[in-house]
Amino acid sequence: MKFQPLSMDGAFVIHLDPISDSRGFFSRLFCREEMEEHGLDPHIEQVNTSLSRDKGTLRGMHYQLGAHAETKLVRCVAGAVYDVILDLRPDSLTFGKWEGVELTEENRTMIYVPRGFGHGIQTLEPDSELIYLVSARYAPQAERGVRWNDPRFGIEWPLEPTVVSPKDAAHPDFDPAYHLELENGSS
Repeated sequence: MKFQPLSMDGAFVIHLDPISDSRGFFSRLFCREEMEEHGLDPHIEQVNTSLSRDKGTLRGMHYQLGAHAETKLVRCVAGAVYDVILDLRPDSLTFGKWEGVELTEENRTMIYVPRGFGHGIQTLEPDSELIYLVSARYAPQAERGVRWNDPRFGIEWPLEPTVVSPKDAAHPDFDPAYHLELENGSS
């Protein structure tokens, strides 16, 4: 695995390092030791998958608070997506900054999303499927989301969204009080 740091502390693009022959290739998707060597959380609590049927489908921007905050390792196994991470760590020098990476079944690239980041994707092809290795179980009481087009962050999506769930469309603009609610023990 080859680790390429992104512009925000703790975020990485991870490229496979395949061993190829006439049959195809073999490569690691995950290695606890290599993750730890790069200062990344190697704990995996669950593995999720999502399939988006339509090109232009937008999912996000999702995150969990407090003890339920999660790291994610995301890979596209079919189709193509534009994967966006948003730094929501209040004490971070890159708070409010975002970065996007194209993940495709051809490039086999993964993105490591640190705790405290919002995460979302937009499909670039129909029938795009992702695999997520996640460090924490889903906790509905800790779930939060920022609206995909919150003007505070100015995320530039590659396509006009064709499908956005009612839940994602209803996410509020970012509000620090809402974001910090669980961390301050008031939930």
